[in-house]
Amino acid sequence: METPPCVLTVAGSDSGGGAGIQADLKTMLALGTHGMSVITAVTAQNSLGVDGFWELPTEAVRAQFRAVVDDIGVRAVKTGMLASAELVETVSELLTTVDVPVVVDPVGVSKHGDALLAPEALAVVRERLLPVATVVTPNLAEVAQLTGVRVTEEADLPRAAEGLLALGPRWALVKGGHLAGDAVDLLTDGTHEHWLRAPRHDNRHTHGTGCTLASAIAARLAHGDALPEAVAAAKDYVTGAIAAGFPLGAGIGPVRHGHRI
Repeated sequence: METPPCVLTVAGSDSGGGAGIQADLKTMLALGTHGMSVITAVTAQNSLGVDGFWELPTEAVRAQFRAVVDDIGVRAVKTGMLASAELVETVSELLTTVDVPVVVDPVGVSKHGDALLAPEALAVVRERLLPVATVVTPNLAEVAQLTGVRVTEEADLPRAAEGLLALGPRWALVKGGHLAGDAVDLLTDGTHEHWLRAPRHDNRHTHGTGCTLASAIAARLAHGDALPEAVAAAKDYVTGAIAAGFPLGAGIGPVRHGHRI
C-alpha cells in the first residue's frame, strides 16, 4: 500500500487534546498525511487554561528528532511550543539538517493568555528559529512580541509582515483573526502579497486554531502544494473546523479537526 506523505510536529503536548501535539496529529490525519511527533514539553491544561508545563531535556528532543528523521524521513516540519531558549536553540539546529519546508508557529501564549515561552527565549526565536522558517505564522500578540509592531486594524498587517520578514523567514503569514470584521490574514514574501479572507463564525470554541492552521499548512506542503496554495487550503480547512467547534469542559472548547470526515 502507498505510504502517505510524512509530516513531523515539534511541539508541546496538550492534555486536553485541543491544541499542541494532539491538534497537530489530528490535523495531519484529516489532511491525508502520516503525522509524527517530537514532544518538547508536557502541559497540564484543559478548557479553562494551563495549570503548568514541564520541558523535556534537550537530549530527549534531539533523540526523538533523529529517530524519526534518520529512519522514516519527513516531507515537512511544523514547530509549535518550544518553551525555553535552550529548546529553541536545539530545535533550530536540528532543522538545519533537513531540506524540507518548515512551518514555524511561534507559540508565546495559550488561548487563555498563559505564557508558554520563556521571555529570554524570544531573542533566540528571532535570531535562530525564524531564519530557518519557510513560513512563520504568528497571531497578533506574537507579532508584537517578536517585532514590537502592534496591529489594531487591517492596514497595519503589511507593516507587521515587513517586521517579521526582516528576521529571516522566507514567507510571513500574519493572522488577523483578532481584528474586527471578517477573519483576514496576509501572506507575503516581501514581493507578492496574498490576502486571505473568511467569514467570522459566531463560535467561542476556537481552542487550537493556531496549531491547527500551521499543521494544515505543513500537511499541504508535504503533498507538494506551493506555499500560497498550501496556506489557502489550510485556511479553508481551519475555517470549517472553527464553524464546527464544540463545547468541552467548562471553558473554551476546541475546533473540530474531523469536520470533513
